[in-house]
Amino acid sequence: MQLTSIASGSSGNCICIGTESTHVLIDAGVSGKRIESGLQELDLTAGDLGGILITHEHCDHIAGLGVMARRHGLPIYATHKTIRAIQNMTSLGKIDPALFCPVEPEVDFNIGDMQIHPVRVSHDAADPVAYLVRQGTRKAGVITDLGVYDESLVEELKDADVLLLEANHDIKMLEVGPYPYPLKQRILGEKGHLSNSACGKLLAQILHDSFRTVMLGHLSKENNYPELAFQTVSVEVDMGDCPYCGKDFPIRVAPRDRVSETIRF
Repeated sequence: MQLTSIASGSSGNCICIGTESTHVLIDAGVSGKRIESGLQELDLTAGDLGGILITHEHCDHIAGLGVMARRHGLPIYATHKTIRAIQNMTSLGKIDPALFCPVEPEVDFNIGDMQIHPVRVSHDAADPVAYLVRQGTRKAGVITDLGVYDESLVEELKDADVLLLEANHDIKMLEVGPYPYPLKQRILGEKGHLSNSACGKLLAQILHDSFRTVMLGHLSKENNYPELAFQTVSVEVDMGDCPYCGKDFPIRVAPRDRVSETIRF
């Protein structure tokens, strides 16, 4: 399997994950042109995609969805409530209703040789999910846009080989930054975004001997730095109640404005 970030940040998100025979996008939150350019860097085209998995209807996750759907006729997988929210958004233009494929949280479905498992997350959207993708014994997860995590999510992630995990903000930067107070409260709330420190605490609970790599994603442009996210997550793992240290496995940070390195596992 392989996982690559085409874009990851508070201004747009699009992750490509696949096998030798099947690829999907998780979210399409940047322009169709940028998505196609990113795929080209991976020696792929939209014709190689089995579909687009949408986590939720916020603009930074669906901005390019209308263009990609109309241009390439790609199936769109999302929960029923997310589909209804997308269909009510005039900014995307008309999308053929036949392209929408409803999914249920916690109910597996297959695309090609990949098994997809949507998991509920706590975020202020209609019915948000994150996605775990498995082929055989290999398992990856793209887990972003959650204000808090619970024991059920920890259990879902404990056997993952690779994760793209949200490290959205540094709490102190957010608190003293320029955002208006209601927006700060939203981000810090239970349906907001995962901080660097919370990301590290979550990671410390799910590490295992076969864990390969974590890529930190969905970093805020205004309230975070890649180096700060890396350092904070590493320290939280070092301090966590687990036998591992941050240096025991690669911690990467997904770039905001370019395609990341590809993680193969």
